[in-house]
Formats: sequence, structure tokens, C-alpha cells
Amino acid sequence: MDVLSDAIAAMRTGRPHSSRTVKHAPWGVRFPTSDGAGFHVVLQGSAWLLPPEDADPVRLGPGDVVFLAHGYGHGLADRPETPLVEAQLEPDGSWPTLRHRGPVNGDDTLILCGAYQLNRSRAHPLLTDLPPFIHLPARVGAHDRLRSAVDLLGAELADPQPGSDAIVPALLDTLLLYLLRTWWLTDRPEGPTGWAAALSDPAVTAALHAIHGEPARPWTVEELGAQAALSRAAFARQFTALVGQPPLTYLTWWRMTTAGRLLRGSDAPLRTVAEQAGYTSEFAFAKAFKREYGVAPGRYRKQGAASPA
Repeated sequence: MDVLSDAIAAMRTGRPHSSRTVKHAPWGVRFPTSDGAGFHVVLQGSAWLLPPEDADPVRLGPGDVVFLAHGYGHGLADRPETPLVEAQLEPDGSWPTLRHRGPVNGDDTLILCGAYQLNRSRAHPLLTDLPPFIHLPARVGAHDRLRSAVDLLGAELADPQPGSDAIVPALLDTLLLYLLRTWWLTDRPEGPTGWAAALSDPAVTAALHAIHGEPARPWTVEELGAQAALSRAAFARQFTALVGQPPLTYLTWWRMTTAGRLLRGSDAPLRTVAEQAGYTSEFAFAKAFKREYGVAPGRYRKQGAASPA
């Protein structure tokens, strides 16, 4: 898997959910703080985002997309001064869906919203590096793939057909990847910084692909530098500057993240988990795992089994 796909797979839990609703002015909704991430798309009409951290309100027009990666509480309304009411969620935490057909009239607003459950205990720096919210304005000829994913999701929610229960979660996962790809790789007028710069740098990207492709391989800095077509010293400096930590430190972090996911998501024997994390000794793996997580691998697995789904 590539780095972006890996980062999302490592954090995603449960099933995403979404809703397609019509709002009649005046309206205002307050979305509470959560452990997940969410998005809003204005399909027709307009709205105002009342961002987290007391930032200025942001006007959203037709086709605008907003992504909130950190689960901060925020508001959405027809006007910035409209009072907000708490979002009414279903018992399972999902949002009720109104299947609206036909045009939106007058001051009405048609909105597509969605949310993802994330495990933030091992949050990948690619996501923690994101700002409090991302606003992707609609522009003619821009973000074609993102727009296509939005259109397909909106159509499935508006008119469910056989297979929609499987299609909608898959489209939500696809939309999440397109949102992040658009932000990281194409929608950064100030130029790439942080992890965006790392993903835009061919040398660092080559090394990251090597690490994510073969995390169990006993990589050395020199071997990773060869993947990047750089000398050992030049590669180490460039990788550390862009990723924020030295190559082997990131390698260890990713190995432990992979091991934790295997322990919680599979019944693979400890020896197998250790091998896939790059350890030939179960004892050495258990020691490294406890140093990273604070608990032994077996206990970590049991804690995951005892947690509600």
C-alpha cells in the first residue's frame, strides 16, 4: 500500500456514516466534539461554517467541501448569527437521512455530511499535521475525481438501490482518500510544507514506499538512501527535515503501529506478528512493544477484545 492509504487504514475503525439533508432557513446545527473526522458538502444553496477554535466564519457555496480531521466541535448555519441547535443523531451515533428528491427552493440548502471513526491512539503524523479544518472551494475543472465521488455518494443516499448498504461505506472511504489527496497534493497554493512536502519529494517518497511496502525488512539508512538515490548523509538529512524524525525512528514507529493493528484486528500468533514487525525473536518484539505501548502484546490484544466494537 502507499503511505496515504496505509495511514488511513491504520486509523480507521468501525463503519463510516453519512446523511443527505435539506435545511430550511433559518437553521443552525452544532456538531459536538468527537473522536472521528467529518466532512460537509453543500450540494445546493449556501451555508456558513462556524469553525473550531473561534476562527472566522467561512461562507460555503454550491460544491464547496469542508473536512474536519480532528473531530473538533463546530457549527453549520444559514447565517453566522443564527442560533445553533445540537445535532440530532441516531442511537448508533449516525445521522438521520432525509431522502429528498427534486430542486431545493428559495433559501433552502441541500447538504451532504459524513463522519469517520478513527483510532487516535496511534494517529499517523500525516493526519495530525492537518489544520483544524480544510476548505476546498468549488472551481470549474478542478478536483474532478473528488467531485465524481461526491456525486456518486449523493446519488446513492438520495435513491438507494440494491447493494447501497455496501456501496455507501465504500464511497465514503473513497471520498476520504480523495479529500486528503486533493489537500496534500493539489490544493496548497502556499506550496507544500510538512508531510505535504514529504509526499511531494521523490526521494523521501521512495523511501516511505520502501518502508511501508516491506516494514519487516531490516532496513539500514544506507539502503533506504539507495532507494532514494541519495548518499546516506544527504538522505538522512532530507528525510528527517521533511518527515520530522529520522528514518529508522519512523521505521520503528510504523512497525509498532502495524503490530498493534495486527494484534487488534487478527488472531495471528504472536510469532507471526513479531515477524511481520521485523523481529525474529518474540521476546525482543514483546520488549519493544511494551516500551512503545506500555503493555505487553498479549494484554494489548485482550484489551482490544474487551472494548466495545
